[in-house]
Amino acid sequence: MLTRFHRRDRGRPRGFTLIELIIVMTILGILATIAVPSYQHSVIRARETALAENLYQMRQAIDAHFADHARYPESLDELLQRRYLRTIPVDPFTRSADTWETVPPEPLESGEFAEGWVFDVFSGSDLIGLNGIPYREW
Repeated sequence: MLTRFHRRDRGRPRGFTLIELIIVMTILGILATIAVPSYQHSVIRARETALAENLYQMRQAIDAHFADHARYPESLDELLQRRYLRTIPVDPFTRSADTWETVPPEPLESGEFAEGWVFDVFSGSDLIGLNGIPYREW
């Protein structure tokens, strides 16, 4: 014996039609097309923020080394050995801690050079930032 519920449900199709599925997939595709560039932009912005922070921390360590020893460090490894840094940070664009470019100090007014080899540090990446400035010039 069938109940009223079963009799009423008997002739109705169940599930979604092919047209409904295609419409839903099209809408999802449009939304994904809009969201992907925004996501990629935010990933680059996050890497730029990490790069700026890494450069700031290493430059602070170089300045602290100079203030304590009246000379610049010979290498970034010296900052590790003297515990100005716990680790050499990874460049977020080259994804390596070995690609940092160091700059020696410029001559003093007397024509002599300050002791040490690491006056400043830059990224080794060849990419250009969202602000139009290459990362190796930050």
